[in-house]
Parts: sequence; structure tokens; C-alpha cells
Amino acid sequence: GEEVALALGVGGALPTVRLYRGGLPVDSAKLQSAHAAELSGPDCTKLAVEKQVGALSAAIVKPTAGAGAGVHDVVRSAYAQTAVGGAGVLPDDVGNPQKRRALLGYNDSEVTESADLGLGCGNPLTAAKLQPGEVVVDLGSGAGMDCFIAGRYVGEKGHVIGVDMTPEMLAKARATAKKDSVKNVSFRLGEIEHLPVGDNVVDCVISNCVINLSPDKQQVYREMNRILVPGGRVAISDVQRMSELPEALKTAQSYAC
Repeated sequence: GEEVALALGVGGALPTVRLYRGGLPVDSAKLQSAHAAELSGPDCTKLAVEKQVGALSAAIVKPTAGAGAGVHDVVRSAYAQTAVGGAGVLPDDVGNPQKRRALLGYNDSEVTESADLGLGCGNPLTAAKLQPGEVVVDLGSGAGMDCFIAGRYVGEKGHVIGVDMTPEMLAKARATAKKDSVKNVSFRLGEIEHLPVGDNVVDCVISNCVINLSPDKQQVYREMNRILVPGGRVAISDVQRMSELPEALKTAQSYAC
């Protein structure tokens, strides 16, 4: 209301959006100077606000894995920022998603633009050889890029389940599915070490550059074996450590990439 606007010291240029870190300060005298960013008038667009939120989120200092933070928490935090602000909020340069598609084996015609955040390291669908009517689970489905492509392969009689531990990613994927009226793809909140999927019900498990982030990879493979039907198959695109990592790479930033 007007009282709040006056208390915040908002000027005459409307609309105005002020962004605070950690909520509003208790001391009302600090309201006018404690905000981290402000957008007013013609500069206050939905896109501008989203970009500013992403920039502020990226600027937050994240704990390293050695500072007592769990690997899941570090990874979830980094990918939540990506879901909200796009690939550009990740540390360093993760590359242009559009330019990477051909290198990773994707055709532009099969990719859902809003689901491609440029986070994969290959194309697990190449080896999956999905067939109509099959049930597929994607471990660490993110914004749903591989899920939506897989959905076209398995058709109306098949089903694709994306599992991700980041609520922001799930929200983005579900919004795309709703927007495009995709009926045979769904998304579930969960960790890949404890899949929210029944026993012996999946024909194929796919995953794109996610298992390397798990702190308990053996448990991930046990879960794959549990949910697969007899004779089921796995198609994984990922990175593998061939030697000991240098200390400089044992950071939250490395997990974020």
C-alpha cells in the first residue's frame, strides 16, 4: 500500500521493485538504503527483474564441499540458480546451449528451447534406442530437455518420468510440459540415490552428466537395478575421473559445472 511505499522511500517513478537479501531489515530507518537492487519506471520489466534476481543469486557466496556443506546442498543451490536465471548464472562459461547441441548429438528440431539450459555433456538418447510404449526414467532430469525428446520416442502409450532434487528445476520442467500440453512426461522430486519409482517397472534409465555429482554412486546403480524390469537397460552420458582431482577443483564451483 501507500504507507509501505512511503516507508521504503520509493520515488514517483512507478512501477518500482526493490530486492533485499535476507528479507527486509528490522530497523525501518535502514529500509531506504539496505536494498541490494532497485528497478523503476520503464526499466522495471519482468525480464529485467528476473535477470537481476539471477545476478544477485549468483553473487551469493556458496560454501565449498569442504566447509561442512553436503554435496547435495551445494549442487542443489547451484542448479536452482540456473533454473531461475539461466545458464549464464553458473560460474565461468558453460557455453552457449544452442552451439553445444550439434556437438552433443542433438538436432535443433527435437530440442524444446525452454528446457535446454546447456548442462549436459552428451546425448544419452543416442544409445537408449527408445521404442514406442516403453517406460523411461531420467536421473537428474533438470528442466526436462531429454525427457521431452524421450517422450516423442515412446509415444502416447509410453511414459517418461524425470527425477530431480531441485524444486526450481521441477517447476520449470512442469511449466514447459503444461505449456506444450505434454501428457506422457511427468516430473518427480527426489534424489537419484533414493528414486521415487516402484520396483521392476522401468524399461530404460537415462542420465545426462548427473551421476558424477552423487556422493554415493554405488547406491545410484543399486536403485537403477531395483526399478528396471528384467532385461531393462541403461543409457548414460557422463564424465569419469581417470586420476586424482587437484585441490583447486574440489570446490562448490566445480560441482556447479
